[in-house]
Amino acid sequence: MSGFWENELVRTAANFSVVVLCLVLFLAIFELVTKYKNMEEIKKGNFAVAMATGGKILGIANIFRYSISDHDTLLTMIGWGAVGFVLLLFAYFIFEFLTPSFNIDEEIRKGNWAVGFISFVISVGLSFIIGASIG
Repeated sequence: MSGFWENELVRTAANFSVVVLCLVLFLAIFELVTKYKNMEEIKKGNFAVAMATGGKILGIANIFRYSISDHDTLLTMIGWGAVGFVLLLFAYFIFEFLTPSFNIDEEIRKGNWAVGFISFVISVGLSFIIGASIG
């Protein structure tokens, strides 16, 4: 049976399906901590929310890219990917804390492209640091 899990196609399908499930779960968690509804705002055409959400998606995917390449088992990959997500979530709270002059979520909800773009860059940029750290 161990030969089955060593097959590249099986491992690729397992990694893909598990990461997609984790991505959906982690986006749902981000949805809980933000003060706006991502898909409702995106449906309305809110580009700032689309940028911030896109950055979260790319950030999570990048973290899992490192986790897949650096860990042998599916469970280890999930575990380190989850650790990376927690760090990315922590970075989100730090970003909110370091901008006391305005509320990040409120500005993104209002459609402030500049704040949405910075949120995008922070999520993606820090995902490289987090990914390299969990590897």
